[in-house]
Amino acid sequence: MLIAVIDGMGGGLGVQLVTQLSAQLGQKADIIALGTNALATNNMVRAGAMRGATGENAVIVSIRKVDIVVGPIGIIIPNSLMGEITPKIAEAVASADAHKVLIPVNQQHFDIVGLEARPLVVSIKEAVTKVNELVQGKSW
Repeated sequence: MLIAVIDGMGGGLGVQLVTQLSAQLGQKADIIALGTNALATNNMVRAGAMRGATGENAVIVSIRKVDIVVGPIGIIIPNSLMGEITPKIAEAVASADAHKVLIPVNQQHFDIVGLEARPLVVSIKEAVTKVNELVQGKSW
């Protein structure tokens, strides 16, 4: 199974996801890092991603080949992550056949209501658990 972790800016959220997914899944899945910039990609690869690619075209091409996509909810919202998510990236991710596991992270230009406020680390843990269930075939 191929899992893509998508992140931008410094890649901090992506690093945490890659680290925890690698620890939980081991050899059960390959994790690739798709960054909107080189810093995010490099940090996710250093955290244990099998390989990484950077930029709009890399995300658009790579997203077609993965089974699961994990990242902040902003990866499906144009112009989020301080403008790093282009409309083409958002459309490619949202339209991909891959199962999406999205972490609710409020940004300056939108708010997600109806969710209880909780530490990001809790949401990351839940996302990793969900991906593990998907890989194990417990839900889809």
